[in-house]
Amino acid sequence: MSFIRTGTAVVLAGALALGAAACGSSDDNGGGGTGTSASGGGGDAPKIALLLPESKTARYENQDRPSFVRKVRELCPGCEVIYANAEQDAAQQQQQAEQAITNGAKVLVIDAVDVRAAAAIANNARTQGVPVVSYARLIDGADIDAYVSIDPFRVGQQQGEALLRALPNGGSRARIVMINGSPTDSNSAPYKQGAHDVLDRAGVDVVKEYDTPDWSPDKAQTEMEQAITAAGKDGFAGVYSANDGMAGGAIAAMRANGIDPRTKPVTGQDAEVAGLQRILTGEQLMTVYQPINQIASTAAELAVPLARGEGVPTSVTTTEVDNNSSRRVPSVLLDTIAITRDNIQSVIVRDGFATAAQICTDAYRAACDAAGIR
Repeated sequence: MSFIRTGTAVVLAGALALGAAACGSSDDNGGGGTGTSASGGGGDAPKIALLLPESKTARYENQDRPSFVRKVRELCPGCEVIYANAEQDAAQQQQQAEQAITNGAKVLVIDAVDVRAAAAIANNARTQGVPVVSYARLIDGADIDAYVSIDPFRVGQQQGEALLRALPNGGSRARIVMINGSPTDSNSAPYKQGAHDVLDRAGVDVVKEYDTPDWSPDKAQTEMEQAITAAGKDGFAGVYSANDGMAGGAIAAMRANGIDPRTKPVTGQDAEVAGLQRILTGEQLMTVYQPINQIASTAAELAVPLARGEGVPTSVTTTEVDNNSSRRVPSVLLDTIAITRDNIQSVIVRDGFATAAQICTDAYRAACDAAGIR
């Protein structure tokens, strides 16, 4: 699968202005958990299915779901959101998609557990006249209607560039461990490729490298323990971790083996509160901020007109990508930002992605004060 890029990423120029529709009221509680829930309803307002892959990564229940529901309610107050979380089970996600269609969903918005297996979901939806928006991860080998995400290759480059700056001798001959994402996630390979693009050219030596099933922090911790056993406590200078949850696992493994994580820079992604707190204390080098609220809102801007039978709104899509199907996919790829202690306040707090109160709990108050977070 390859991306057809117009630049490294594309910023959504503005929100889609949708006309008023015959809609009723909405009363979604925005809570977490698995299974199916609904927002709004009543009359002939269309139903929109949001199918998310897992809950181990905090963003899905804390940011993606509520942001998507909020935007749908803004654009069509009576539209129902049928929600399900597959908890990393591709077969369960297929069942959830089939149930959503049975329950009347007019469009599926899917963040796939397994991007190849999800082709069956998309093909089944197409035979029933239900359009599909691929959310965050690009469904492989099926005709889908739209895709919204970030540029994963650029994310990998941002992580690699930050790690390179923190390694001795500009990274030349520095030894690192790489903990990559799940092989069933379409973004994992370009994350890894982007990081290698930077690190390999600088002469960094990767002593151990893992592709981590399910993006599991526990599995990342085990992988890091294996790497420490193989390379030795002094046999590596840093860790490339593809996201914050796995970074936490790697850092826990270092602590358990008597290694001060502040001496081994570790990358991350998703700007999870726990990752931000580790950055403030120096245990994690950086994270990458995906504009999740904007990704979710953009997905809603695509889903609402599709649910109404109006087609893909060309005022929203800004590029196309190749997903190994019969046609290129109209897409939106949003910019990402590398986050260090120096811009947590100006980016994360200012954008409302996480509040100072969430980050600056008692254990981190002094670190927050030193970083100017308020």
